[in-house]
Amino acid sequence: MNVVLDGWARREFTADGRTRVVYRRGSGPGVIVIHEIPGITPKVAHFANDLIDAGFTVVLPSLVGTPGRAPSGVYGMASMAKLCVAREFTVWALQQSSPIIRWLRALAVDVHQSAGGPGVGAVGMCFSEGFALGMMVDDVMVAPVLSQPSLPFAVGSKARRADLNLSPPDAIRIAERAAGGCEVLGLRFDEDKLVGSRFESLRALLGDAFIAVELPSASKRDHSVLTEQRDEASVARVIEFLQAKL
Repeated sequence: MNVVLDGWARREFTADGRTRVVYRRGSGPGVIVIHEIPGITPKVAHFANDLIDAGFTVVLPSLVGTPGRAPSGVYGMASMAKLCVAREFTVWALQQSSPIIRWLRALAVDVHQSAGGPGVGAVGMCFSEGFALGMMVDDVMVAPVLSQPSLPFAVGSKARRADLNLSPPDAIRIAERAAGGCEVLGLRFDEDKLVGSRFESLRALLGDAFIAVELPSASKRDHSVLTEQRDEASVARVIEFLQAKL
C-alpha cells in the first residue's frame, strides 16, 4: 500500500501516443502538479495535499521515479539517468519544447472538462518548470507556476543557462498570452546555480506578467522552494495566486 498517496485515485491517461499514470484527489478547479527529480516524493505529495485543502482538484502525473518513494542520492541519480535518455524530455538542446508538453496539454484539457472553472493551473518544479510554461500555449492554462526552473541543464554556455526550454513558435505564443494578461508566478532561491539566468529570460519574454519570488539562500544546497527546502510563505503565495486565477 502506498501510504504517501493514500486517498488518491490512480488511473492511466493516454494522449499523443503516450500513456502515463496520474493520481487525482480533491474538488474544485484543477491544478496539475508536475513533480521534480526524483519523482512524486512524500514532500511533493504534501504540497499537493495543501492545494487540495485550499479547494482544488489536484492531478499528479508520474513522469519518472516510483510514486511515493522518499528521495536519496542513488534514487535521484537513477531518475536523472532515465530523464536524460528519454525522448520525451529535452534536457540539453536549446530552444526546443520537450515532447511531453503535448501530453500535459491534453491532460490539462481533460482536467478542465471534468473539474470545471475558468481554466486550470499547473505547478512545475525543477526539470518540469518549462512544462508548466509550455502548457501556456493553450487558453485553458490560466495559472502557470514555475518553481526553480532547471531545464535545459545550466551547464556550460550562457545561452544554456538562459534557455527556457521553449521552441520559438511556443515562445511567441506564450508572449502573446502574457501581453493579453495571463500572469506567471516564478519562485527560486537567489543562489541556486541550477536556475541559471532564467528569471532574466522570463522577464524578457513575459514583461510585467512575470511575478518573481526570489528568496535568500540559507545554503548552497537550497533548491526546492515548495518541497525539500519548503518555504511556507512561498507555499501560501502559490495558493493565493491559484485562488486568484481559478
